[in-house]
Amino acid sequence: MVKIEHKKGRAKKKQPGFHKGQKVALLISARKEMGFVAVINGTHKGILYKNEVFQPLKIGQEIDGFIKKIRDDKKIDLCLQRPGYKGTNALSQQIMGKLQQRGALIAVTDKSRPKVIADLFGVSKKTFKKAIGNLYKKRLITLEKDGIRLREKK
Repeated sequence: MVKIEHKKGRAKKKQPGFHKGQKVALLISARKEMGFVAVINGTHKGILYKNEVFQPLKIGQEIDGFIKKIRDDKKIDLCLQRPGYKGTNALSQQIMGKLQQRGALIAVTDKSRPKVIADLFGVSKKTFKKAIGNLYKKRLITLEKDGIRLREKK
């Protein structure tokens, strides 16, 4: 919390001015049982929950992240992928790139284990499902029993 001196010498708390979905610079400062504590833009602390981190992080590492939620108790929850459907655009491009590299088929579906998805794309299964749903709606892929296939252009 940033403190600003009030006219009468008492400290007055100023709200951080962060908002949900905002891109921020993170400095990983500690590892806790719940996840990682990170300093946000050099001024505030927030938490990256371990079940939402799909890449190795080290104390002292600087990384871009996003404000996931500002809780009622003024604590800040963070994430490494842009929250909501806006975050699926980059993942959708990544999926399309993998499909083109691997001959139009990836042996991963919405039924695949979360670890397989995290190892391949570095995201949660939920985020992956949003991205493939988006690609499917745009008719860029077909969903098959054994994987995702790049749709042939007609």
